[in-house]
Amino acid sequence: MATPIKIRLNGLDMVVDAVPLELEAFKPFGDAVANPQPNLHPAMAAKANDTAGMPFDAIVANQGTAIKYQHVSRIENLYDQAPSGRTGVAVSNMFTCASRALPRRLEAGVEREVFPVTVLERHPFTSQTFVPLRADPQSRYLVVVAPNLSPSAQDQQLPVPSSRPPGTIANRELPGRGLPDLKGLRAFIATTDQAVTYGAGTWHSPMVALGPADKAIDFFVFQFANEVSVEDCQEVLFGPSTITVRLQPQSRASKL
Repeated sequence: MATPIKIRLNGLDMVVDAVPLELEAFKPFGDAVANPQPNLHPAMAAKANDTAGMPFDAIVANQGTAIKYQHVSRIENLYDQAPSGRTGVAVSNMFTCASRALPRRLEAGVEREVFPVTVLERHPFTSQTFVPLRADPQSRYLVVVAPNLSPSAQDQQLPVPSSRPPGTIANRELPGRGLPDLKGLRAFIATTDQAVTYGAGTWHSPMVALGPADKAIDFFVFQFANEVSVEDCQEVLFGPSTITVRLQPQSRASKL
């Protein structure tokens, strides 16, 4: 891990409401993934052999037993632009994330859980995909992301890619070198039948699992890495946080 950058908040005092994770709202930061038509059994599409008008250029596949939704998430490996010249290789891990005990705040007679944001990180040369391994209606997870400021002297030592290879399919611009724009910070609640891909260079919080104290969420995590710390992961720290994400009472994420 590269040495984190410490940011002074200069009196910034923010409260951000977490909203359900939805495809369009998350597009500037990467991809939200879930079955776009969970009530459609593959046999129904196969019987008619008709996927016209279905999302993600769907096709009937697997000898007629599956619907294949294509390009639901963009996997990025931009390590060919890393200053070290070291190749990024595919890495898959499992993270077992314990549910976090969040402080509670009483507002207008309603008690809400809140999450203090103290650190954001990004993976400049790779996307990073988190896939929950079991759907559990009691468990959710919090996705916190932020856009980038313009480059400054504070981040000039942080390497980032400048472009995507020709022909790359992507739904967002590369964010560039700047530190996180905290005034643009967004927060989303995801259910465990949703996956999320952070686009290359997207500032995000480390994983925040939600749910009962004795619960944990298992995630399959896929990304690329080259074991050069400043190229694999960059961090910023805010010290005593004055950035708070507020969860709605019994917040539930909607389907995509």
